[in-house]
Amino acid sequence: MELTFPPRVRLANLPTPLQPLDRITEKFSTPFGGPRLWVKRDDLTESAMSGNKLRKLEFIAGEARERGCDTLITCGGIQSNHCRTTALVGARLGFRVQLILRGEVAGPVDGNLLVDELAGASTACYPVRQYFAELPQLFEHWKDFYDQRGHRALCIPTGASDGLGIWGYIAGAAELMDDCRKAGFDPEHIVCASGSGGTQAGLTLGCQLQGSRARVTGYAVCDSAEYFQRKVREDVRDWSQRSGNRIDEKLLDVSVNADYIGPGYAVADEPVYRTIADAAAEEGLLLDPVYTGKAFHGLLQELRRGRYRDCENLVFVHTGGQFGLFPHREHFSFLM
Repeated sequence: MELTFPPRVRLANLPTPLQPLDRITEKFSTPFGGPRLWVKRDDLTESAMSGNKLRKLEFIAGEARERGCDTLITCGGIQSNHCRTTALVGARLGFRVQLILRGEVAGPVDGNLLVDELAGASTACYPVRQYFAELPQLFEHWKDFYDQRGHRALCIPTGASDGLGIWGYIAGAAELMDDCRKAGFDPEHIVCASGSGGTQAGLTLGCQLQGSRARVTGYAVCDSAEYFQRKVREDVRDWSQRSGNRIDEKLLDVSVNADYIGPGYAVADEPVYRTIADAAAEEGLLLDPVYTGKAFHGLLQELRRGRYRDCENLVFVHTGGQFGLFPHREHFSFLM
């Protein structure tokens, strides 16, 4: 299928590196065999704006400029990577940014929230129950607020995960396939963390459009496998309607592993923190406890069980999130 991409503002440093994880591969080899592990370093899309959200926001920013908007409104948790990236993209491109944040600030401002404030974003925090019950109304309130002051706002959904945002990983899948060809292999499996579903949707659709045999699996960090299977298809259907490219989302192979969510969203247990420490010590790879740490921990447990023993090459997409590591510093006391 010949694709016509929508307007895009180039912000990310692309292509990001594809690197082997040979020490971890050796450590987690089993008598059953198993794949060589690779990591697609989308934590290196930029320095402060790093992570998977920047790929999506290139297309969101393109849409905002096309519409003549001067304000971006989006939402997420107090330590949202997406909100932090949006705040910095706004600062870079001259957009006002309004963040609708879930939860209350406890203790000193830290991590992503500190970067939000440094970038000049306006923040409004709401109790969790109110946030989930009233999010559409909160978007309407803030859009009206800026409209009444003569501004034009673009509202961005959670994680920039919709039919516009997934263009980032449709393009990212093509880049990844090119990386793999240059490295001399065709991956059987691609793994990523799934928190809002857009990255998995873009990779899944992108691999299908590329004719790749790779199976994309999202390791859920919240919600359920059924939720993400539905959400991925919704995003692809939205993409199809917006772009005019006909695709039957029901035919997509949407693979979700929801066995490693742990205590809940943004809450990890000690084995995840130990996996984060091991990845840093073994490969110099910095993961976070909300997304990549949980997904990578789940992947390693599946490797131990022989889940991927018939696979030769598996790519883990590192979606960033390092700023979210620092508010969890007290959980690494086992290192002392």
